[in-house]
Amino acid sequence: MTTFVIVPGGWQGGWSWQPTVERLLAQGHTVRALTLAGLDPDRPEPDAAPNLDTHIAEVTAELERHSEPVTLCGHSYGGMVITGAADRAPHKVARRVHVDAYVPDDGDSCWSLTSDEYRRLFVSGAAADGRTVAVPAGLDPRARPHPLASFLQAVRLTGAIDAIARRTAVFATAFPGTPFADLRHRLLADPAWEVHELPVGHAIARLAPDALTEILVN
Repeated sequence: MTTFVIVPGGWQGGWSWQPTVERLLAQGHTVRALTLAGLDPDRPEPDAAPNLDTHIAEVTAELERHSEPVTLCGHSYGGMVITGAADRAPHKVARRVHVDAYVPDDGDSCWSLTSDEYRRLFVSGAAADGRTVAVPAGLDPRARPHPLASFLQAVRLTGAIDAIARRTAVFATAFPGTPFADLRHRLLADPAWEVHELPVGHAIARLAPDALTEILVN
C-alpha cells in the first residue's frame, strides 16, 4: 500500500480532493489531504500572512512524519508547494504527481508562470485588503481567500529534487483558458515525465476521481 500526501490548489482545502481520497482509502492506502495555513477556517488566523515558504515548510514537516517515502501530489498552485517540499526532503518522496499543476524551476513563482488572465485575477482579488486574493466566482462555498504572498514569492530549489526519478503530470484538456498549455506540450516531449491527459475541467480530483485514482495507484 502507498501513502499519499496531497496539497490542494489555491483557495481550497483538503476537502477538494474528497472523491479521490475516498477511492484511495477504499483500496487500503493511507492518505493525508492537507489544508494549508491561511485556508483553514478551523485554525487561528496566522499573525503574519503565509507565503510560499510557509506552505512548503508545512508540507516538508508532514513528509518528515512518515517513515517511508510517499507519493506527493499537488493540484494547481499546489504544484509550487510540492516542488519546494520535495527539494527539501527528497528522501521522503518516492513519486511526485502534478495534477493540472505548476512545475516550477528555481526562481519561478506562481505569478511568473501563470497567464495574464490569472495575474489580473490576483491583482483584482487582492484589492480589498492587499493581503489575500478573494475567492473567484464558481468555487465551492468552503473555499477561502488565498494569501497573496504565496502567489508572488519565488521558489528556491537546490536541485536535490532531481533525485526523485518518478515524475507524473496529469492535465485537464477541457479547462478553458488553462495556464498550463505550454507546460503540457513541454512535458509531453520530455521522457523524464509520465504524462496523462483527461477530458475534464481543472478540478480533476472531483470531476474524474476514478481515472485519477487509477493513475495514482499505478
